[in-house]
Formats: sequence, C-alpha cells, structure tokens
Amino acid sequence: MLASSSGRVPANTPFEANRQINERFHHSVEYYSHHLTEIPERLKHLDREWDVERALAAMSSGISILGLVMGMFGRPRGFLLSLGVQGFYMQHTLQGWCPPLPVLRRAGYRTATEIEREKGALKDLLRDFDPDSTREAGTEVCELTVGLIEIR
Repeated sequence: MLASSSGRVPANTPFEANRQINERFHHSVEYYSHHLTEIPERLKHLDREWDVERALAAMSSGISILGLVMGMFGRPRGFLLSLGVQGFYMQHTLQGWCPPLPVLRRAGYRTATEIEREKGALKDLLRDFDPDSTREAGTEVCELTVGLIEIR
C-alpha cells in the first residue's frame, strides 16, 4: 500500500519516539519564550538541521556506493548490499517505513514539517514580542494531528 506523503514518517514511527520529538518541541518553545533574544540564532540552527528524509537519502547513497565499490574490487556480495539498501529505500519512498527509520527517529531526526513547525512557533513568539509585526496577508494556519504530534 502506498502511503501519502503528509504524516507518513510519524505514522510509521514508534509512539515513544514521536512523544520525545513532540516533547522536545514544547520544551524548545517554552525555553525560547523566556529567551527571545536567542531565537534568531536558533532559527539559523533550524535552517541547517537535517531532516529525516535527507539523513535517509545520505545513508542510502553512502552504503550503496560502498557496496558498489566492494563489488568492483572483487567482493560480489557488495552488489547485494547495494541492492538491499536500495530496496529498503524504495520501501521507505512508497510506504514511509524502512529499517533505519526508527533508529533515526529515536536519535531525534525530525521531518521537514516538524522542523518548520518549530520555526513557525519561534517566529510567532517574535511577532508576539513585537506588536507592530503582523502575520503576512494570506497566511493561514493548517493543523494536522498524527499520533501525539500536532503539525501546524
């Protein structure tokens, strides 16, 4: 079965990992609500944060290249490594799950939507701090709840 793009990673993530990611989001927003001057630096950090899709793509490519090199230098099982890794990556692309996903999520890798959610919340704190600043015209907030993760 093909999974929709929206929410497929959290839906295929263990409950506890989703809870921890959501908890870190809330702690971050709480902390920065009392340290507004630190928000611009945090926003820069969030712009550089790798999302889980990027991490999976990098891992898949790296291990596949390793397998190809091994195969080219007389270790035919290296080709099987590449084939297996790409099979799992295709499974992730189609279904939203692959064997490394739970490990990466427990390590704190978030989806791009989860990262953008934190950025939006921090920008809202700055706007609330500066009453002359308003939300851009036409900007709407959309909410989606997947497990314990509320995505805006």
